[in-house]
Amino acid sequence: MEALESLCESCFKAGASDLFLREGAIPFVRVGEQLLTLETDVATQDLLSFLWTACGASAEATDHDASFVTRSGLRFRVNLYRQLGVRGAVLRNIKTQIPSMEELGLPVQLLQRWLTRPSGLILVTGSTGSGKSTTLAAGLEWLNQTTTRHIITIEDPVEYLFQDNLCRFTQREVGADTPSFAEGLRRALRQSPDIILLGEIRDAVSASTALQAAETGHLVLASVHSGSAAEAVERLHRIFSQEEREDASALLAAELVGVFTQQLIPGLTKNLFLVAEHFENQAATRQWIRNGGGTELVDFMQISQSPENRSMTTSLVQAYRDGHISMEAALAAAPVADEFRRAAMGISSQAFQAEQS
Repeated sequence: MEALESLCESCFKAGASDLFLREGAIPFVRVGEQLLTLETDVATQDLLSFLWTACGASAEATDHDASFVTRSGLRFRVNLYRQLGVRGAVLRNIKTQIPSMEELGLPVQLLQRWLTRPSGLILVTGSTGSGKSTTLAAGLEWLNQTTTRHIITIEDPVEYLFQDNLCRFTQREVGADTPSFAEGLRRALRQSPDIILLGEIRDAVSASTALQAAETGHLVLASVHSGSAAEAVERLHRIFSQEEREDASALLAAELVGVFTQQLIPGLTKNLFLVAEHFENQAATRQWIRNGGGTELVDFMQISQSPENRSMTTSLVQAYRDGHISMEAALAAAPVADEFRRAAMGISSQAFQAEQS
């Protein structure tokens, strides 16, 4: 018990999302995209046996999902497994301390306006480890402090544990509480929700159900793995079959509130600095969305003077000029490095194109 408590505390103090245990091996943790070995002894058979028992798994179990709470109140989702006859476990830290949107450096007024819409679809996108779940949690916690809503979350796994304040939360985990995202979402429509958080849109069924939920008067928040806002629209466009695509894309164009895409970049003033691009769906964008996004959306974000629409290049230039990130970090994160260099020097894309012609 003491050894397991110590490992869980080390995971928490390191800011890690996951703790990995395997009999006879040094435990390690995942921090962002890095896997870091802990300075500790190997995980013993006794340690894994205790965890097996604490999670209610039989001694012969080969795969088992459970939860574990330390004496200090740290909560973990646990997957127990065997590898070549050796027992192992992955413990996912379930966070209860949710940062505010201000602490994360998010565009607060924009996201608050989106979150108070009565219905529609909000997409938060980015690569693995870019902080999508934290951004979504911060938005829901702001609602929890300011308004009364029934919020249903469907996640794999649950990333943050919410405490009811003004809102009432129903949190469901894929596998443990519902067989799939699509089934959990379909069932959620019968549970009188105001807001539905869909941890990830993975297939046409979940995408179609999310759009139908938005169409029938619910606000749906969902994450999508994509490197840009335009790519997220293209991905949803392609997720449907040719037979479904026309109707689904028309519904997406009508129900989409906006797309917010983020990156976490090594910072000069703190370890990771959030930069983002976003656009708000309006008359000018609906036809492009219906046609699958593309370069029109990219150009729109690049040249728009409205604070609702901002390209990743513009955000990177601003972060670099404000001293938050280095030139090297900005270039590594830029969609097009040469475009960033020109923008950092104050040369607009239109001026460059005119000069080339």
